[in-house]
Amino acid sequence: MKLNKILKNTFLVFAACLVLSACATKKVSTGQMQGDVYTGTDTVEYLADGVADRVFFATNETVLTTASRETLRAQAAWLRKNSSINVVLEGHADERGTREYNLALGERRANAAKDYLMTYGISSDRISVLSYGKERPVDAGSNPLAWSKNRRSVTVKAN
Repeated sequence: MKLNKILKNTFLVFAACLVLSACATKKVSTGQMQGDVYTGTDTVEYLADGVADRVFFATNETVLTTASRETLRAQAAWLRKNSSINVVLEGHADERGTREYNLALGERRANAAKDYLMTYGISSDRISVLSYGKERPVDAGSNPLAWSKNRRSVTVKAN
C-alpha cells in the first residue's frame, strides 16, 4: 500500500514538472530567426549600396519589426536623395494558406512598408504596390526557416 502511494506521488510530481516545462516557452533566437521572423542576410539583396531591399514579417502578420523599420528608414533616406527614382513594393507570403489569402496578405505587407516610407516623406506617387502572395518564394523549402525567408516585402527600383 505504501509503495503504491509513493509511486502515485512520484508520478504526480513527474506529470506536474512535465506540464510546467511545456508551458515555459520563450522566443528562440537562432542564427537566422528571432521567433518566427527571418533575421539572416543570405537572401537579402540591396536597393543601393548598404541599403537592404527587403523586410521580413512574422506568420500571418503585417506589423513591421524593429529591424524592418530600420531598413525602411534607410530606404527612405536613400529615396529622398534620389528623388527621380520610383519603386515597386512587392509583397510576399510563405507557401501555407490559400492563394487568395496569401495574395491579400502580400498586399497588406507591401502597403505596411509603403505607409512607413510615406511617414518619412516619400510621396505615394513614387511607390507602387504589387502582391505575389506565395507565387515567388526565395526559398522553396517547406520548413520554418524557408517560410520566414518568404514572408517579406521587397523594394524594387521601377525606373
